[in-house]
Amino acid sequence: MTVLMRDVTGLMDRWYPPSLASDWDAVGLVCGDPEAEVRRVLLAVDPAPAVVEEALGWEADLVVVHHPLLLEGVHSVAATTPKGRVVHDLVRGGCGLFAAHTNADAPAGGVNESLAHALGLADPAVIVPDPSDPLDKLVTFVPQESAEEVRAAITAAGAGRIGDYDSCTFTAEGEGRFRPLDGAHPTIGRVGEVEVVAESRVEAVFPRGRRAAVVSALRAVHPYEEPAFDVLELADLPTMGRAARGSGRIGRLSAPMTLRDFADHVAKVLPRTAHGVRVGGDPDRVVETVAVTSGAGDFLLDTVLGTDADVYVTSDLRHHRAAEFLEHRGPALVDVAHWAAEWTWLPVLERLLMEEVGARGDTVDVRVSTTITDPWTFRGAE
Repeated sequence: MTVLMRDVTGLMDRWYPPSLASDWDAVGLVCGDPEAEVRRVLLAVDPAPAVVEEALGWEADLVVVHHPLLLEGVHSVAATTPKGRVVHDLVRGGCGLFAAHTNADAPAGGVNESLAHALGLADPAVIVPDPSDPLDKLVTFVPQESAEEVRAAITAAGAGRIGDYDSCTFTAEGEGRFRPLDGAHPTIGRVGEVEVVAESRVEAVFPRGRRAAVVSALRAVHPYEEPAFDVLELADLPTMGRAARGSGRIGRLSAPMTLRDFADHVAKVLPRTAHGVRVGGDPDRVVETVAVTSGAGDFLLDTVLGTDADVYVTSDLRHHRAAEFLEHRGPALVDVAHWAAEWTWLPVLERLLMEEVGARGDTVDVRVSTTITDPWTFRGAE
């Protein structure tokens, strides 16, 4: 079967929903025809000119990157600038470009988790969980013989989806009492008389954004002229379990080692860069519990101090923040190349795409870019 660009980008949006991206971010399809056939997909960290050259040389139909090409608004993509040249070369070569950035950092199977697994952390947990998506709960009361019709209508409108389950509702039986007044046209009972009806209480949760659709579906099928129902806004709770997402990961190594040996381990499992692995702390310190954050990790320094981590692995640490952190005599610090830390996501994404496409009986070649796009290219003589 033919695999289209929208099939691949649809998978990316399912695994790494665009709604999870920071409000300043720019994610999604940068260029390319969603209806175009895709036979080869190249995965890379940066949409750099060298990556585009590699993609076109391999005759790729789509490049999936972590870092956006156009993070800020532009008025021109003329080929007179490096970014404009990237767009022109991709379009001319019939190759699309798709970016998953901050929306790919926090979820399961994302960049933070990939770094944790690459370093050998067992069952890494989220350090700062994201709040769950805002949810409402619908509670309604309906004659028992109409309960199934109501359940079907509200679940079709988006209610009752919890994790990997749908059609999730709760029903309890009881009695409903009401008296129709003058001007009413009751489905059951007569004006001026109290009526007792065997009713079902039906409950279901739904994303807050589906509120209008769910209430409309309820009103459309409920047999009463004035259906009784409540819409309750549920408290925001951190995501949990297999679907947990959030900033950073923390876990344990299979066996303790010294900080010096751990630094050597990090250098071996990450791609080699001129930046290398910088370490702050006693080289003979014993390391077992490790906290990680891909990308620039300054923002989690204070939080990591409150954990039982022996070392914090991240990138782009600034002098003063790192020095102040180490003065607290908490975890040691390991600063690695931004590009190298985030590269660990690419093999994970390669496997996900190959498994998903293969399960559909389709064939797409997926390859991790071999081009190093870390901006630092060498060190001066020591």
